[in-house]
Amino acid sequence: MSALAELGNLGKSSAARPTKGAPNGHRPKATRPKDNRAAFIFLAPWILGLIAITVGPMLVSLYLSFTDYNLIQDPNWIGLDNFTRMFGDERFWNSLGVTLTYVIVGVPLQLGLALIVALALDKGLKGLAFYRSVFYLPSLLGSSVAVAILWKQMFGTSGLVNQLLAVFGIHGPGWISDPSTALGSIILLHVWTFGSPMIIFLAGLRQIPTMYYEAAAVDGAGRITRFLKITLPLLSPIIFFNLVLQIIGAFQSFTQAFIVSGGTGGPSDSTMFFTLYLYQRGFGQFDMGYASAMAWVLVIIVGAFTAINFYASKFWVFYDD
Repeated sequence: MSALAELGNLGKSSAARPTKGAPNGHRPKATRPKDNRAAFIFLAPWILGLIAITVGPMLVSLYLSFTDYNLIQDPNWIGLDNFTRMFGDERFWNSLGVTLTYVIVGVPLQLGLALIVALALDKGLKGLAFYRSVFYLPSLLGSSVAVAILWKQMFGTSGLVNQLLAVFGIHGPGWISDPSTALGSIILLHVWTFGSPMIIFLAGLRQIPTMYYEAAAVDGAGRITRFLKITLPLLSPIIFFNLVLQIIGAFQSFTQAFIVSGGTGGPSDSTMFFTLYLYQRGFGQFDMGYASAMAWVLVIIVGAFTAINFYASKFWVFYDD
C-alpha cells in the first residue's frame, strides 16, 4: 500500500471516530462563564436599597403631588391643582428667588476661592497634608447643625464679628437679623465650606504635565498667560465636575437657613430657601400634596440646570484626548 493510501485511510478512520467528550461527533460549544450570579448577589443589597429608599419614595411623592394629602386623611386626587396653585403663591416665588440668588452668587465664589487655595497649595508647601486637612475640615462640618449655630452666634448683634469691628470703631449691624445682610451671611457660610472642591482642584492640578509650563516659559509666556492658556483649559473638566456637583448641592441646602433663621426663613423671608418653604408646607402645615409637588418642581429645576451645564460644556470644557 502506498503512503498516499495510508494517509487516506488514516483520515477516514479519524473522521469516523467521535470527538472525545462530544456525542455524535459534534464539537462541544463554548460555554459562557456563569459569573453573573455572583455579580447580582453582590449588587442585590444596593439594588434593594435603591428601590426601597430612593425609587419607591420618589414614585410615592410623584403620586402625592397630584393629591390633597394631610397625613391624616386618605389622599384625594386633584390632578394639577397643586402645580397651578404655585403660580399664585408669592412665598413660593420668593423662596425660588432666594435659592437662585444663593446658587448664582455662592457657587462661583466658592469655586473661585477653592481654585485660588488649590493653586497656592500646589506650589509645594511644607506640611501640605496638614494644610489640606485644615482647609477640608469646613466641608465636613459646614452642613452640620453645630456649625450653623456657631455661625448664628458669630453674626449676631453682639457676636464675634461685631466685636472685632468695634475694635476699629465700627458699629456692625445684626447681620442675620437684617433682611439686607441675612442671605449674604448664609452665602458666606457656603463659601467658607470650599474644602471639598479645593481637594478636587488640587488633584487636577497635579495631573497637568509640567512640560507644558516649561515649554511656555521658554517661549516667554508669563504667569497669567500660562494660567489662562494652560491651567484653565486643562483644568476645565475638573471645573465642570465641581460646578455641577456644587449647583446640585446648593439647591438642596436646608440646614444653614433653618438654623440661622430659626426655621422661619426670616427676617422678612430673606432666607426662605426653597427647601425650607417645602419643609414648612409639608411638616408645618401638613400639606403633603403641595410639598410633594414642590419637590418635583425642584427636581425639574435641578435637572434643567444640569442639562444646560452639559450643553454649554462643549463650548468651554477641553478634554486632552
